[in-house]
Formats: sequence, C-alpha cells, structure tokens
Amino acid sequence: MILFVLRRCIQAIVVVLIVSFVSFAMFTYVGDPVNNMVGEEAGPAERAELRTKLGLDDSVPVQFARFARRAASADFGISYRNAVPVTQLLTERLPATLELVICATIFALVLGILFGVYTGIRQKGLLSQLIQMLSLAGISLPSFVVGILLILVFSVTLNWLPSFGRGEVTSVGGWTTGFLTLSGIKALILPSITLGLYQMTLIMRLVRSEMLEVLRTDHIKFARARGLPERLVYFRHALKNTLIPVITITGLQIGSLIAFAIVTETVFQWPGMGLLFIQAVEFADIPVVSAYLVLVAVMFVSINLIVDLLYYAVDPRLRANGAAKK
Repeated sequence: MILFVLRRCIQAIVVVLIVSFVSFAMFTYVGDPVNNMVGEEAGPAERAELRTKLGLDDSVPVQFARFARRAASADFGISYRNAVPVTQLLTERLPATLELVICATIFALVLGILFGVYTGIRQKGLLSQLIQMLSLAGISLPSFVVGILLILVFSVTLNWLPSFGRGEVTSVGGWTTGFLTLSGIKALILPSITLGLYQMTLIMRLVRSEMLEVLRTDHIKFARARGLPERLVYFRHALKNTLIPVITITGLQIGSLIAFAIVTETVFQWPGMGLLFIQAVEFADIPVVSAYLVLVAVMFVSINLIVDLLYYAVDPRLRANGAAKK
C-alpha cells in the first residue's frame, strides 16, 4: 500500500511539472503584458525597462525555472493587472469556485445514480424513456447554452433566481461562503445545474449500463432465487458492483468541473477562479494564468490519486494482486 501511494505521488509530481511547463510556455505567447501596463505615450526605453524589470527578456526555460522556484514556496509573483500578490487573488477566489464545484458534484452524483438505477430497473417505463430523452439534451447542449436558457426561464421570465453574482456571503475563519445565506444558496442553484448537468447525464448512463450488465450475472439470479427482496437485490448487490467504474469516472469529472468551470463562471459572472483566469488571459497576466493552471493541475492529480486509493480499497482484486506480488 505504501509503495502504491509513493508511486502515485511521484507520477503526480511529474505530471504537474510537465503540465506547468507546457502551460507556462504556451501562455507566454498570448500577448505582451507591457502593452497593457503602460500608456500609449510610453516610449521604447520605458517599455524596455519594464520588460527587463519583469524578467520578460529572459528565455522561457529561465522564466519557468524562476516561476517554479517561487511556486515551491507558494509565491506566484505579482499580478500584472491587479498589482497584488497572485496568491492573495487565488485565495480570495478559491472558495467561490470550490462551492460551485461541490454543489455541481452533489447534483451530478445524486441524480445521476438515482436516475441510472431507475432507468436500469425500469427499462421500458414511460418515465424511464422520458429521462433518457432528456439526458440526450443534457449531454448534447453546450454548458453556455444551458446556462443562458436557465437564465432566460428562471431569472428573466419567472424571476425566481438571480442571473449573476454570488449573492450575500459570510466569512467563517477567513473562508467566504454563501451556504449560510438565502441569497447565497439561491445564487448557487443555476450555476450548479449548468456545471453539473453534463456530468449528471454521463454518470446516469454509466450507472444504467452497469446495472443492466450486473442484473444479468449469476450472483444476482442466485440472490433472487434465495427469495431476497427486490430492494436488497438492486441496492445492496447490484448497485455495489457498479461503484468501481462510477468512482473512476466521478473522480475524473470532478477534475473536469474545476478545469471547465470557466465557462459557467463567465456566463453567470461568478466571482471564482475561472472568471479570474479569463480576465488574466485578456490582459496577458502571465503570473495569474500560470498560477491558475498549476493549481488546477495539482487539484486534478490529487483527485486522481484519491480515486486510485478508493479504487484500491473497493476492488479486492487489486489488493489480491499486490499481496501475490509480495
């Protein structure tokens, strides 16, 4: 077990370094931040002095080495656009993004598993067919289209929910949260549905497919032959065997939610890291862009590491293989 964790940690560190270097090298060519930081009347000498001060005259490997050395101590430099430490900006925006991702994940998991089990059990039912038809729309429509439609219906037409912003938030130990206010909870509903809809339909189809396979197996037939109630057969024996692929897909999807919250945060003007990233790209704010991508990479590989550990704990075959190798 310890060797398994160490091996995964080493792989995670290598992946983060590679992703960080590729991202840093790619986004050094998105534009020249000097043009956005000085006025149009600035002369070549002033521009050259600012480039030298920012270290933009150095080669990309040298700039990345300097960035990586600082990032190792959680120092990502100063934002070109906001003139404040990047770490401070990310710390301020991180709670909003994490709350949105948590709500979207709960929405996707709960409804995805429930709908997947139901459509797997009631394959030819009218409600099951309707759910599957709606899932096609959920998996086909882009998230920005879903967000705009939700705003049109629930914000503009019905005036039930806010169309932008995070609502009223409270600070708990330096962590801002909207879970403790009514306006904060209402502001979370539409962005969470928009962000989690695709993942919900994906989990639902996966659970349905696995349920159909498991219900055909011999141990399910044996459980029914023993006279066990259908509820126990479905939720204790059948559903348990569908958890392994669901855990894997869910872990990958959580990483995707963090990475692709950019679109949802832009549509709803959600004050999270995704919106900060879009603004940084427009301004060519390289420290913010690089720090965001590094943070997303760290979160992604950390979640994958947790998924691998859960997979190892849930699947007895992996433990058996490890014991056999010993």
